[in-house]
Formats: sequence, C-alpha cells, structure tokens
Amino acid sequence: MNPCCQEHRAPDLLNILNLQIIVMFEHRSQPLLPKHLFIRRLLRHGLLAVVVIFISLFIGVAGYHFTEGLPWLDSLLNASMILGGMGPVNELHTNGGKLFASFYALFSGIIFLATAAILIAPVAHRFLHRLHLEGKES
Repeated sequence: MNPCCQEHRAPDLLNILNLQIIVMFEHRSQPLLPKHLFIRRLLRHGLLAVVVIFISLFIGVAGYHFTEGLPWLDSLLNASMILGGMGPVNELHTNGGKLFASFYALFSGIIFLATAAILIAPVAHRFLHRLHLEGKES
C-alpha cells in the first residue's frame, strides 16, 4: 500500500470485510472545503433528496394502484398529495387501501424529515465547521 495513503485506511475489521468507509464531511482538524467542492456536495445531497422522493413516490403509486385498484394516474395523484402533505384525493373503499394510506402517510412524514435533513446537513456542517475554525484562530 502507498505510504501516503496509510492515514486514510479504514479500520481492520472493515478491511477484512472488504468494505470501505465513505467520509462525507471533513474532520474539524481539516480546512474548510473550497467553494466549488462545497457546491458539488450540495448538488450530490440535492440529487440524493430527489432520489429518495422518487422512490417514495413510486412506493405510494404502486401501493394505491394495487391495494385500492386505482388507475395509475389517480394513484400518482394520491401518492403525490400524501407525500406533499396535502391529503388523499380519492375516497378509499377497501380495508387494504385504508391501511396502506395510513402507513404511507406516516412514512411520508418521516421521508419529509429525512429529505430536509439531507438538504440541510451540508449547510449546517459548513456553518459549524467555520465557527470551529474561527474559534481556533482567536
């Protein structure tokens, strides 16, 4: 192994399992990330948020279509409205559809919080990292 890269090695257990640690943010002892790399980080987090939303939307569309028997477009409308926090559009007639809608509504609330955290994390980290660096200088 290259000696200059030894400080970035993962712990031995993870090396045995052939897993790698993905370090998402710089350590407090490292300098602040340059602006162009920070913008790239924001874009990656934004893309991750979009992927999470689309996967959640797909779950909702499939759930409404198969549990309630709604057409695909009506399923998309219902899933979008629930995921967006507005509530269902069509009246639900089956017990399976009502159970799915209940769990999907709870799931959507958690997805909202997770997506907000994904989007806020890089900005909050940069703010706290900058505060930490300013505290070291004074």
